[in-house]
Order: sequence, then structure tokens, then C-alpha cells
Amino acid sequence: MTDPWVALEPGADPAERVRALRRAHETFTRAGTVPRPVRAVVADSWRRSARAGVGPDGTADVELSGADLGAYRAEHPLAAVMPLFRELLGSFAADGEHLLAVCDAQGRLLWVEGHPATRRRADGMNFVPGARWAESAVGTNAPGTAVALDRPVQVFAAEHFSRRVQPWTCAAAPVHDPRTGRVLGAVDITGGNGLAHPHSLGFVQAVARAAESQLSLLRPPGQPAADTLELSVLGRDEARLRVRGQTLRLSRRHSEIVVLLARHPEGLTGDELLCALYEDESVTPVTLRAELARLRRVLGPGLLASRPYRLTAVVESDVTVVERRLETGAVADAALAYVGPLLPASQAPAVVRLRRLLADGLRTALLARHDPDLLAGWAHATWGEDDLEVWRALATLRPTPTVRAHLRQLETELRAPGGWGGVG
Repeated sequence: MTDPWVALEPGADPAERVRALRRAHETFTRAGTVPRPVRAVVADSWRRSARAGVGPDGTADVELSGADLGAYRAEHPLAAVMPLFRELLGSFAADGEHLLAVCDAQGRLLWVEGHPATRRRADGMNFVPGARWAESAVGTNAPGTAVALDRPVQVFAAEHFSRRVQPWTCAAAPVHDPRTGRVLGAVDITGGNGLAHPHSLGFVQAVARAAESQLSLLRPPGQPAADTLELSVLGRDEARLRVRGQTLRLSRRHSEIVVLLARHPEGLTGDELLCALYEDESVTPVTLRAELARLRRVLGPGLLASRPYRLTAVVESDVTVVERRLETGAVADAALAYVGPLLPASQAPAVVRLRRLLADGLRTALLARHDPDLLAGWAHATWGEDDLEVWRALATLRPTPTVRAHLRQLETELRAPGGWGGVG
């Protein structure tokens, strides 16, 4: 018998591999399952869930419904591959009394389909279209954890963080935009013990890859999007945005909004934007809507949509350049692209968090590389001149009189009463 887990030859139909995996899955799941200890991926997810303040007795909130949900689904990129999902998973879900679910990159369920009785049971825990099943909202679950980790995940019964989800087993795999690599969402299969075999994960992962292949055919390689925004926010307090042949200089608040929407291509609700932008809880939604109306006029027609708020164009930013280079291990190239902190004057809570994550990621990579030239570049920049840990690492690798003198000064300031606390 041909091994269904072996990749197909180049040019072969991905859907055919999915069908082979389904046949293998149905064969192996008849054997039943065996208990297993807590896996590292589950333990790590439990820790993240606890840190996010998720309660074990909580349930998902429905964030989109009615016309808002319908409009969002119609515009979402995964709508184009829903016929494929239904072809490959629909009858499997219905026949096995399972559910086919598709979520966006925020863990919001867009479609939940399958066996009617199973759907009614799932309604009791708000596993319904429009509900937010992000790991940070309801704890460990396959679709939410898959988009959080950007990897396929299977969650068995009691491995779920929420007690009311523990009778269920689910497997999900993220789906990416084949052009940009961004996570668009995840495809999930949810049901009972029949999904507890490891082959379920390979099955749903193959479906996700087939969807990505389909998406790549819908937009041939090299064909640009109708609009691409080029965003520069590193080392500057006001963003520079290149759009439709024009260069715009955004206000500080508009810069923050564009950074956050670029970070969340699936969109943010008004409440999410309020929390992300303002420390002052007295700021009203009316104030935010006025800012968004002004930004819509600045950007021009068709680029800023609502319900939820999102940019309708692909955004290429200097932040993602640094992140991509770090992900591929090109630390020197990442350091070269990092011309300064992200919107350094911004005090918006979510921007401050993004700024810190980017800087810490690059700084950690520089320290691990032990390259004196890279460390010197960071240490002598304005953002690294007081970085005690970097200066100590540089002094170990390149103990010149200038480096040692600067390090002694920093250590003296650190020891002085009321002195500077340092970095690291």
C-alpha cells in the first residue's frame, strides 16, 4: 500500500493527497486511542492561558453577528477557499459527527459547519460563527493555539484549558497568504474521540496546504495587489506612508493606528483599538471614530474599512523587514534595517509593547551572535548607549580603552544612589 504520508511529486494535485490521508485516517481511527501524558505544547499553552487571565470556567464571547459577520466573511481571503474546505472536509465532518470550522488570524470563528446534532452541542459552549476562540480569550484549543503558534496543533479532551470544552477533541492548521506568508486563519476539525488519532492532525494540515495552493492559483505569482502600502515607522515619531504613488506623513495618532492595523490585517474592533491606543480610559469611542474618519480622508477612498476596522491593502513595513530577517537568522541584515525604535515617542500601550518586542528580539539575537561589530553598532546608537548588558558583552569581545571607560561609567551610575537602573 502506498504510504499516504509521503509528499506528492511536484505538480501533483494537493487535494489528492488529502483524499489519501482521509482514507488512512479512517482506517487508523477504528483502532481507538490510548491516554497520554501532558505534552510540552499543551503545558506551554496552559501557561500562556493563565498569564492572559483566562478562567477555566469561562466561555467564548461572540464578537461578530448578523450583517457584520456576513460582510466580514464575504471580504475575508479564506472565503475563496471555503468550497475546497467543504469538498475535502465537509462530508467527513457530517459522516463522523464532527464539525468543520474556519477562523481568522484573531481566532474568530467565521464558519462552523457539520453534523446538526454536534452543532447543537457546540452551541452550548459558544463554538459558533462570530465567537472569538483565541487562546488568549478561552485558553488552549486547536484553532486558537494554531494561529497563536503558527503551526498545526491537535488538542485532546482534557488538554483543553476550559472545562466545558474538555469533552471535545480538535485538530487545526494555520492557512497562510501564499504571497506574503501572513497567517490568514486556521482550518479546524472538532468532534469526539474519533478525532483522537494523530493522523487527524496530518489530515487537517494537508487540507490547509491544499487551500494555500488554491489561493496561489487565484493570484498568479508576480501579480501585485491592487494597492500596496509602504510604511516606515522605525526611528521616526511620525510614520511615512507611500500609497498610490504619493508619500504621506501621518500625524502621531494616525501613525499609531496604521501600525496597529498593519499588524492585524484581519481587523480590530473599536473597543480593541481603544484599549490599544489609549491609556486614559475616559477616552470615548466618539473620539476614536473621529480620528478614523480623518485617517480615512488622508488615505483616500477604499483603503480603510470598518466592522472591524482594517486596511484593505497589503502593507509592507520596515518593521516586518527586520522581523523576517531575524526569523531567517540574518541578524546582520536585521541590524542594518533597524534604524531606530518603532515610533519612539508613542505612549500607546500596544505600540509600546510592539516597540519593546522588536527591540528585545534584535538585541537578544545580537548578544547571542557574539559579533563585536554588531554589538558596537547597537551600543553606539542612541538607543544602546545606556545598555549595560550590551556594553559588558562588547567589553569582553573588544576591550578597547574607550569601551572599558564607557562601561565603567555605566557601572558607576548604576551603583550611585538613585542612579540609572540600566537595561538587561
